[in-house]
Amino acid sequence: MPRCSAPDDEPSFKGWARPGPTPPGGVEPEADETLDGLCGRWRIFQLKKGNRFSTDDLVTAWYGTTWCPRATRIADLGSGIGSVALLAAWRCPGAVVHTVEAQEQSLRLARKSLRFNGQEDRVFPRLGDLREPGLFFGEAPFDLVFGTPPYWPEGHRLPAAHAQSVPARLEVRGSIADYAQAAARILAPGGIFACVFPNDQRDRALGALAEAGLLCLHRREFVFKEGEPYGLDVFAAARRQDLPEDFEALAQCPEVEAPILIRRADGSVDPGIARVRLALGFPPGL
Repeated sequence: MPRCSAPDDEPSFKGWARPGPTPPGGVEPEADETLDGLCGRWRIFQLKKGNRFSTDDLVTAWYGTTWCPRATRIADLGSGIGSVALLAAWRCPGAVVHTVEAQEQSLRLARKSLRFNGQEDRVFPRLGDLREPGLFFGEAPFDLVFGTPPYWPEGHRLPAAHAQSVPARLEVRGSIADYAQAAARILAPGGIFACVFPNDQRDRALGALAEAGLLCLHRREFVFKEGEPYGLDVFAAARRQDLPEDFEALAQCPEVEAPILIRRADGSVDPGIARVRLALGFPPGL
């Protein structure tokens, strides 16, 4: 097996080189794993046939760090293979990140990626259930909390073929409501909870935020393909108790930002999502 090293500095698009630090590398993928580009020069370990990072992770990390750009303490709930945590760490180089994940297999991959990218001294993964009342007990509250919850209750969709992917798709270990409740418990005053949910379940997501005592400040839609309705919503919310009583009305919350298109009708990449990718260290080609 050829040795996997850190990404080189060769320009990848019209002389444009990936920004950010070069990782130390030195960690190898197993036969059933791949080592893929994530952000800048950082890479991530994934199973070839398991749960892999997606557009959902990219836009959630981008949106949260956009609305909370100076976070020093970050948490990621149900962190999976560590994609959102790594993206946030790359975007906020001074931040400490804590994660919780219930699947040992996913946590093992996340730890490999942290070692490969040289981030073990500031990203701290743990095995656990985000629904535990004592989650992150003894830790200071967090400026920014992420959640990429599963989208459907069990029985509403077919389970994924690979066991690792099932909890990422179906609500076997908590719903959007559980993620919102957990975030509300660990947010610092004025902190932001950033999460993602399908646009055809927008009311369910907004209801979960409200039930947890969170006020949605900003919302943005990502449309997968021009002319087709299905896409994702990303939300940035704060605890109502940390805001003035009349804040929602005076600030006209949530601010609904202009949708971002991912693919044009002909399948080409839209410049809107290219701007997001550029902010995460991807080449700006269309």
